[in-house]
Amino acid sequence: MNVVIDSGNTFSKVGWFENEKLLRYTTRLEFAEMIAEVRSQRPEHVLFSSVSTTVEEFVHALDLPSNILSLTPDTPLPVTKNYDTPHTLGADRIAAATGANYLYPQENVLVIDMGTCITYDLVDQMAVFQGGLISPGVKMRFKAMHTFTKRLPLVEEEKNPAFIGKSTRSAISSGVMNGVQAEMEGIIARYRHSYPDLRVVLCGGDAPFFESSLKPPIFAVPELVLIGLNRILTYNVSLQ
Repeated sequence: MNVVIDSGNTFSKVGWFENEKLLRYTTRLEFAEMIAEVRSQRPEHVLFSSVSTTVEEFVHALDLPSNILSLTPDTPLPVTKNYDTPHTLGADRIAAATGANYLYPQENVLVIDMGTCITYDLVDQMAVFQGGLISPGVKMRFKAMHTFTKRLPLVEEEKNPAFIGKSTRSAISSGVMNGVQAEMEGIIARYRHSYPDLRVVLCGGDAPFFESSLKPPIFAVPELVLIGLNRILTYNVSLQ
């Protein structure tokens, strides 16, 4: 069994795979909970990807004889990076692109990952990661308006708010939610101008707010990052 860990600043997500098949996954785990989950299964191979914890800390806490791989900028990948600063490229971005290439081989795929930031990344039909865009995420936009003004309230996400807000709160909600949707539609249209056969894949925590309102065809793959991490893990195991 393979286990892949996507460890963020606060929480971790863990996926269990049998070869390429995702058996189950768990989200919003704190570090101690994540360690306990992984220990309970005694996996054969582990891939650890983190923006906050070193692999040494993880290995020490796990204390298992598993074959543990850490995802770094130098880790061999089944896709090629055409990126000017590959050592600054986020692991979640390259993992999602790898997952998209695995699910839709020999296709031009735009991955939209809606997390703290919204990232738009293109992996082309030749399995080359071409880069993309990074813009503020939904929660970041709400928090920015509240933080950088004296009187605007902090508003939470809602699905399909009225386009014309009739109060300050509803106007903020409309501005952020409809603004993000318009941004995504505009960026998708720009990419499709260059890649008419483009497939668009949506993932990330805020994706459910938009997946039904974007113009089709849009494919929602919630666990795309985990799928990509496992693809990277199996690729590296095959090189051993």
